[in-house]
Amino acid sequence: MKRVVLAAASLFAFATLAYGQAFPARTITLICPWPAGGGTDLHLRKISEIAAKGLGQPIIVENRPGGSGMNGPANMAKTARPDGYTLSQLAITAFRVPHMQKVDWDPLADFTYIIGVSGYTFGIVVKTDSQFKTFQDLLEYARANPGKLSYGTPGTGTSLHLAMEEIGAKANVQFLHVPFKGQADSAAALLGGHIMAQVDSTGWGRQVDAGTFRLLATLGDRRTRWNAPTVRELGIDTVSNSPYGFVGPKGMPPEIVKRLHDAFKAAMDDPEHMKVLQQLDQLYWYKSSADYAQWAAEAYKAERATIERVGLLLK
Repeated sequence: MKRVVLAAASLFAFATLAYGQAFPARTITLICPWPAGGGTDLHLRKISEIAAKGLGQPIIVENRPGGSGMNGPANMAKTARPDGYTLSQLAITAFRVPHMQKVDWDPLADFTYIIGVSGYTFGIVVKTDSQFKTFQDLLEYARANPGKLSYGTPGTGTSLHLAMEEIGAKANVQFLHVPFKGQADSAAALLGGHIMAQVDSTGWGRQVDAGTFRLLATLGDRRTRWNAPTVRELGIDTVSNSPYGFVGPKGMPPEIVKRLHDAFKAAMDDPEHMKVLQQLDQLYWYKSSADYAQWAAEAYKAERATIERVGLLLK
């Protein structure tokens, strides 16, 4: 009986190793949990294109927006097989939403962490013909018209929403938050005059470059290539950033995780990828599989304090 058990274990180990070596044998799907045309979509399509060359199989980017960026990865965690053929971008909202509302997924237990990739640069933009010429103009309007200054973000609980809540508290003003599924949707709303400002990642850069939008301020700790002042420079001590990476369903074989990690790491270091990061003004944020999982655990704990600070903690 002992020999049978050992033989079965050896056969399983051999099959697992062979399975990992054969991977990938077909197309991989990478879920972008934001609408097509935004900064995240542009970034994921380029890095996937490069990584696919190393893997020898296509990587298809599939847009599944909604839920502040969590519909896509949450559905993947519940329905996809842990075989490496379905992956997702995971935004920092994964570590916030469970502190704000009841969810049927666990940010630490339900995902396999593959690699940390990048981080956003955030900014506050208005239409070029807007009455707001500076960030101070925007604050003064909000102060004189409580709850009337409408701004769009990719959703409730996102970094942009929380940053504006914190800015409002520190500047003693009240904004009107309008959540959208992603950057492209809120940009269309701003162009159509349905909101007064957009607070998002650098998908708005093309409109700023084209002269359609005006960048009033950024939310990071340094100026970007557009040289707009940071909110901190303007006297409000708030800095917001939002790193992200790629995950799969829980239980992925280590051999497949390593294969994906190595392919995406090589893609990250490719000059074409570096060029896209520069165009989008995004950060290079590499985390190994183990480091990314550790960072996730720390972020989940830290985000609870942020949610509590802005008064959105689930009671």
